Amino acid sequence: MTSFITARRFHGLIAFTAFALLGVAFYMEYEMGLEPCPLCMLQRIMFLGVGVISLISALLDSVKVRRVCAWLVVVFSILGAALAIRHLYLQHLPEDQLPACLPGLSYMFEVFPWQEIMQAMIMGTGECGDVVWTFMGLSIPGWTLVAFVGMAIINGMIALSKNKATSLP
Repeated sequence: MTSFITARRFHGLIAFTAFALLGVAFYMEYEMGLEPCPLCMLQRIMFLGVGVISLISALLDSVKVRRVCAWLVVVFSILGAALAIRHLYLQHLPEDQLPACLPGLSYMFEVFPWQEIMQAMIMGTGECGDVVWTFMGLSIPGWTLVAFVGMAIINGMIALSKNKATSLP
């Protein structure tokens, strides 16, 4: 008898969750009018990567592919968590210590080399320090950190599972 809780089903759930979180982010941007900062955009890219990789794993029936996908999701989740931690750090800095605000990304893409744009996005800008929304005391990067850590833990368990069918304990 096979277990109902399999790595394949977990990857389907993780893909759904990642895409749902992206949907929430776009709802917050376009319906609530919350403008995403550069760190928010990079976290969205990490969720997209987690979602696509998890969806591939859920659709394919290969234990080897599933383990590789699990490790890739762990990497994307750790990168996303690091971005969320940086974002939370900026939100807790005093206003006079925040990095300078930069021009819009469309202008930066026209004028600056991509290396400078990426550095500015990763380091964050003044608008990354603004807390524009909270739920249960956590801001948006706080909730993304929770999601990324959860996804990393689940995928770490999948990647390290010794079971051939990769069912989870």
